[in-house]
Amino acid sequence: MEKPDKEDAVNDIEERTMATETKSILVERLLPHAVDKVWRALTSPHLVAEWLMENDFEPVEGHRFTFRAKPIPGWSGVVNCVVLKVSRPHLLAYSWGDGSESDSGLKTIVTWSLTPEGPSTRVRMEQSGFRPQDAAGYKGMGSGWPRILEQLEQVAAGQG
Repeated sequence: MEKPDKEDAVNDIEERTMATETKSILVERLLPHAVDKVWRALTSPHLVAEWLMENDFEPVEGHRFTFRAKPIPGWSGVVNCVVLKVSRPHLLAYSWGDGSESDSGLKTIVTWSLTPEGPSTRVRMEQSGFRPQDAAGYKGMGSGWPRILEQLEQVAAGQG
């Protein structure tokens, strides 16, 4: 077996260090709605626009889409995304940004997990991959996601 050279070992340590320096935002909420209602609110573009942002989302793995909102300093108002995983009605994951839409080059992954609990649904949202230079985005999204999940609950409630 070939022994790795010193440069490979240093690169390996740097990669592992970078991986451990990322942070995640985790928000859980029990919604008093059936999982199918929550899934519909999470994956129907017109409903997503009500609780999150305007979009051209489709729940299809590999689909490239954007979220669009009013630009603010440091952010273009556009989030470029790709659907990574769809497992109806329990799991949805997509990249959040491609590094081009913010001054920091934010690029994270948003994962939604839905678990039925009787007539209700436990919603778990994790946004992972915040690097040290993403501190402003981490702080902003950290305070924003709980409010966004409240809006998701209201939209789900409106689904017949």
